[in-house]
Order: sequence, then C-alpha cells, then structure tokens
Amino acid sequence: MTRTIAVSGTASGIGRALADLLRAQGDEVIGIDLRDAEVRADLAVPEGRAAAVEAVLDRSGGVLDGVVACAGVSTFTPATVRVNYFGAVALLEGLRPALARAERPRAAVVGSISGTQPVDAEVVAACLRGDERAALDLAGEAVERGAGVRLYPSSKAALAQWLRRGAVTPEWAGAGIPLNAIAPGVVRTAMTEPLFADPAMVRVMEEAVPMPLHGPAGPEAVAEALRWITGPANTHITGQVVYLDGGAEAVLRGPGLF
Repeated sequence: MTRTIAVSGTASGIGRALADLLRAQGDEVIGIDLRDAEVRADLAVPEGRAAAVEAVLDRSGGVLDGVVACAGVSTFTPATVRVNYFGAVALLEGLRPALARAERPRAAVVGSISGTQPVDAEVVAACLRGDERAALDLAGEAVERGAGVRLYPSSKAALAQWLRRGAVTPEWAGAGIPLNAIAPGVVRTAMTEPLFADPAMVRVMEEAVPMPLHGPAGPEAVAEALRWITGPANTHITGQVVYLDGGAEAVLRGPGLF
C-alpha cells in the first residue's frame, strides 16, 4: 500500500536519504525545504511554517500516513532554536490532524546525542512554554556572552522533552499516532564534512561523542531507523528517543541512568 509521508529537510543529508528510501519502496514523499523540494518554505519563521503546513495539506488532500521532521541547522545563533525546535514542533502540530485521519499514522523527529550535553536551561524552558520571542531573546544573550555553543544541545533537549510530554497525550497516543525521535551521534553529511577534514576537530568529536560501534554513521543509517519507526510495523513504540550513536550515549551516561 502506498503511503503519503511529509519529510522536512529533503534537500540534503538525513532528509534526502530518507526521502530516497521511502520513494524506493513506493511511498509518496512530500519534501519540505528551502530549495529542491515539493514544498519550498522557511521553517525558521512562523509564516514559513504556516505556508509549509498549508502546502502539505493541499498536496496530501488532508490525510498523511507519516510526518518526519528532519530539517535542522547547527549554527551558534538563535536560528538553531528557530528551526530545530519551533520549526519542527510547528510542522508536527500543524500536520497532526492530517495524521489523525490516516489508518496507521506515524510521526518522528531527528534528535541528537547533543541533547544529553550541557544546555541553556532558560532557553529550554522558554521553548517548552512555547514562548518563541523569549527563547530567541535568551538565545541572543547566550551568543553575546560566548555561550552560543549550547544552543544546538538546547534545541534538541527541548525537542526531546516536548516529544516525551506530548507523545502520551490524547492528541497523539489517544489518536493512534506513535511519536518518536531518532537521535544520531556524529553523522557524515555535507554539514559535517568540513569537520572531518580537520584532524583537530576529528579528535574533538571523538572525545565529545565516542562511538565504539563502527564510528560515525552515514545518513542512510539514520534514514533506515526513521523509516522503520514511522512504518506500519511500529505499533507500540512511542515517546522514545532512540540513540543511533554507535554507543555514545551509553558511554557518556553509563549504566547508572537505569
């Protein structure tokens, strides 16, 4: 059976790899990105998010079998919070009614191992309140004091908390919609390739994200996990952040977490 799935970030990286996998198995993919996508929209701004939702609903006829929020940026600026948290949440919330109309709907986001690292607690709290203006002001202040490096972890930590809070509610679980995250470690994409070209940065990455199982992943590995967790076979997994990280989370947080 052909499924219709909306995927953000399909112009490159994990989003493109997922779109290729889904299309290869016969699914219809509605890609969302700034360029090279069925729906061209800027998820960094409210009007772009609204336009993306409207365009996807129009193309899908108001019914979606899956939504996967892959789009993300990793700058040390407020744009990271705009796209990674507010862009992802707006897309999922805006398309949730279309998912609820499908027979076996599924949803997922791309998280990150960085969500387990030190964050800006005030930025995370503002995100979870849905106060974008405050979150961006706080992110700007973090940049000014030289703490912009914490914005990416903050955006992913907030997204994971939003997901775990919402996944078990009547709007998601009650409507039969599993909602999960696949959280990669280091992934080789166009965004990270410059880092791999610098031996010093490779050492930094190995120390920050130790991946004893096979090392850094390709985007296809993440895409395969997203494909399964948003597929019909996943009937009961929800509210989970699944670390696809070669063991990094287990190394960094150890067995005492459980």
